[in-house]
Amino acid sequence: MLSVLEYAVMHLKVKHVIVCGHYGCGGVKAAMGNNDFNQILNMWLRVIKDVYRHNRGELEAIEDIDERADRLVELNVREQAEKLCKTSIIQRAWKDRQGPEIHGWVYGLKDGKLKEIINIKPGETVIDPIYVYDNI
Repeated sequence: MLSVLEYAVMHLKVKHVIVCGHYGCGGVKAAMGNNDFNQILNMWLRVIKDVYRHNRGELEAIEDIDERADRLVELNVREQAEKLCKTSIIQRAWKDRQGPEIHGWVYGLKDGKLKEIINIKPGETVIDPIYVYDNI
């Protein structure tokens, strides 16, 4: 993913990067359970499990399991969009050319609508300062 991000941002100079999830995501539902999907899938699902763990109180207050999964989709999109801002690739592009914007969207499979979860403009403070590189 990082090589694709670097090529798009540094060489193609894209103006927008989109993180897009979808409601009804089977991966998110799998991450909410405890099945062993073998090493590679388990590692992928662990990232979503981390988002669940950090938002456990909010998520477990949602009784309907499908609604809980859909909220986890939204929280995961937000988290992954914010993670992009922690990369030196994005931070360097923000310093050099004030771009790209980072968008977090969720697609509704049932209604075909996109829901904006987060929109991060260059230089906005959405990450803890510990992640900000000062020598870029």
